Amino acid sequence: QVHLVESGGGLVQAGGSLRLSCAASGRTFSSYGMGWFRQAPGKEREFVAAITWGAGSTSYANSVKGRFTISRDNAKNTVYLQMHNLKPEDTAVYYCATSTRRYSSIGSTDDIWGQGTQVTVSS
Repeated sequence: QVHLVESGGGLVQAGGSLRLSCAASGRTFSSYGMGWFRQAPGKEREFVAAITWGAGSTSYANSVKGRFTISRDNAKNTVYLQMHNLKPEDTAVYYCATSTRRYSSIGSTDDIWGQGTQVTVSS
């Protein structure tokens, strides 16, 4: 069974930076799409960023374009989310996600989720 472990969350001031990491284990890593979602208190979970199995294509929510960068290192079975110019509205629990079908992207009901890591941005 696939298992995801997130790390890198914390408390930062507005304008600061954080890098989130997500390590996957339990299966071959390189042929599965991965990405990040987030959920703020009182709101539903929303899409943040995604990256294809070959890292040839990325996508971002409009709210984070130009500030966040997603990348992956298949040799380390790890996906990253580099966040710059953080804003208070970025405060949320960030969840790593992976597709459970080879050569497919995240966004289906079959995705596997991590436990989440808290990101808090103060003004």
